[in-house]
Amino acid sequence: MPIIVDLDVLLAERAMSVGEFAAAVGITPANVAVLKNGRAKAVRFTTLEAICRVLECQPGDVLRWVPDDEA
Repeated sequence: MPIIVDLDVLLAERAMSVGEFAAAVGITPANVAVLKNGRAKAVRFTTLEAICRVLECQPGDVLRWVPDDEA
């Protein structure tokens, strides 16, 4: 999948657990796992906004594109 979700890195940098993050964003830990594992087919802008607010980052810090031949 050419879109990489870097939530693991961001959570580790902030020493934040998945449970804390999920509660702060307003999604379930299961949905955080779907995002972290790259299984999400879409992300709502409201969810992305909440993620960026909680992690104090930009959308590009959360999502990045990698060409298929580099993935």
